[in-house]
Amino acid sequence: MRIVIVFLIALLSKTMYAQDFNYEEDKVGTYELPELLITLNGKKVKNKADWENMRREEVIGLFQEHIYGKVPTDFDRIEFHVIQEDPSAMNGDAYLKEINISVFRNNASVSIHLILFTPNHKKNAVPAFLLINNRSVRNTSPSRDTISDFWPAEKIIQAGYAIASFQVNDAAPDNKGTFQNGMLHLYPELLDKDDGIKAIGAWAWAASRVMDYFEKDDAINAEKIALIGHSRGGKAALWAAAEDARFGICIANNSGNTGAALSRRNFGETVQRINTKFPHWFNDNYKKYNNKESLLPVDQHMLIALIAPRPVYITSASEDLWADPKGMFLALKNAEPVYELYDRKSTVPEKHPKPNRPIYRSPLGYHIREGEHNLTEYDWTQFIKFVDFHF
Repeated sequence: MRIVIVFLIALLSKTMYAQDFNYEEDKVGTYELPELLITLNGKKVKNKADWENMRREEVIGLFQEHIYGKVPTDFDRIEFHVIQEDPSAMNGDAYLKEINISVFRNNASVSIHLILFTPNHKKNAVPAFLLINNRSVRNTSPSRDTISDFWPAEKIIQAGYAIASFQVNDAAPDNKGTFQNGMLHLYPELLDKDDGIKAIGAWAWAASRVMDYFEKDDAINAEKIALIGHSRGGKAALWAAAEDARFGICIANNSGNTGAALSRRNFGETVQRINTKFPHWFNDNYKKYNNKESLLPVDQHMLIALIAPRPVYITSASEDLWADPKGMFLALKNAEPVYELYDRKSTVPEKHPKPNRPIYRSPLGYHIREGEHNLTEYDWTQFIKFVDFHF
């Protein structure tokens, strides 16, 4: 009897939870997106020089102030230490290196543990995929005792690319009570600022420190790095690529609210929900927009546009309504005008495509696959095609 009661309570709770959020397109309502190509003082952006010299800095400043915070770039020194290597990993197919990336500032330090495989059948420097791993380190096991579709390293190696990953907890524990115990203890002054970074910004910072390492590794072509994140990792990947132009490609998988999905759509997860459930992800200013998305001076199409002219690939899943697949598609479409300033013509269709019909021969790529919120081998297969086309 007790088991039945517990089950009924759980079922009722799940039903009530679902009713709190909209999953019906006809209930989205009307909304107006902020102008992408008009400056704060009303000037129209007509070309890429206008974008780069006037509008881009405005837009990135608005995201820094109101949502993500500005990722710090100052530190005293950075050190790279190879702590383990295996020239014949993956049955001889790959060279494994595990590197501690240690950053020092004001007598404090933090270390990011990087796992890196490079293909042995390639003799020159190779492009690389870098995953911001927001799941267990077992998904990116260097010993390969665990093989996960979340990080199919063997598949990437066979395709001729290096594959790397770091776990987000090294930079900021994904916990509202302890997030400050990572890289933020190098920058304690940010914790007292309403626009200071929190966990998402910390993970973006760590991705840039990995890029610092790639620039020193002769086996890696640092001009051809594809940064990937899933879910909350996808939010961090988009922000990292917006702030750090060294990333050649950005791939955001199922990134949802405050990732690739438009915030103004009343569909799935909301700004209030994300700020309440995960108050440690975004800056304190963002809380002012709980249930007030229409007051935001930006929306996520502008975040994608900040990465132009570099390629961006956005994904969703048919059962992942929480992340608003259509909202991510619409954000991608509404970023196209900035890519057009660079004569980079998107081939993403006008209407939301059906599942399993990827668009990758385009500077803005997209797919929705059948299934639930996850990072799968199907997704990685499309990522390889996208990177093959652009790199």
